[in-house]
Amino acid sequence: MSEDLAGRTAVVTGAASGIGEACATRLAAGGANVIVADINLDAAEAVAARLGGRAFKVDLAADFDADALAGQADILVNCAGLQYVAPVHEFPPDKFRLLLAVMLEAPFRLAQAALPHMYARGFGRIVNISSVHGLRASPYKAAYVAAKHGLEGLSKVIALEGGERGVTSNTVCPAFVRTPLVEKQIADQARVHGISEDRVITDIMLTEPAIKRLIEPDEVAELVAYLCSSPASFANGSSWVLDGGWSAR
Repeated sequence: MSEDLAGRTAVVTGAASGIGEACATRLAAGGANVIVADINLDAAEAVAARLGGRAFKVDLAADFDADALAGQADILVNCAGLQYVAPVHEFPPDKFRLLLAVMLEAPFRLAQAALPHMYARGFGRIVNISSVHGLRASPYKAAYVAAKHGLEGLSKVIALEGGERGVTSNTVCPAFVRTPLVEKQIADQARVHGISEDRVITDIMLTEPAIKRLIEPDEVAELVAYLCSSPASFANGSSWVLDGGWSAR
């Protein structure tokens, strides 16, 4: 698959770090021209320079220009995300709206911008980085769980509309991945649950998976690259689970 994506333009959001950076790196290795989209322009430029790609500063919670970012995308990887941990009765409404804007509304707007180009070319790959929380719920994560469940539904609708036109849409659903987002969660979870940070990984994050470790970003990126490839042309409308057995319970 080293050159399978040659000539394709890939837009990856949240690509300045974590899963997004790993996906951008892997797609570039596959020959794609990668647009590294992130709210942190300096970090995005550093990644883009390393990959020979292009940085694009975007605040997905704002009124951004979706067409300027994704209007010529052959591949769209919606990866940008954030987390806020609180019980529902204390959950700030502005935080709820923020998480849904970034992780559900923004993927909708970017797909809406990308689809006409994809339809015209008869080829498109949309991969939405969901979560095991797109399939299962956990306490204290009302906005994140709601956004990821919504993303699962959006992805399936796009799959049904685009399948006959050469466009596939899938989600990838990992458990906890070793990223800055998860590292921040450790402190938040410790505060909410009243336990030490050392116990968060063992007592909360790894209780459900049968494989007792965090996932590495490169593992997620490898699956994303497959879903963007020609051999994956019949993979459509599915939730690809990387949860170590969590959802097998």
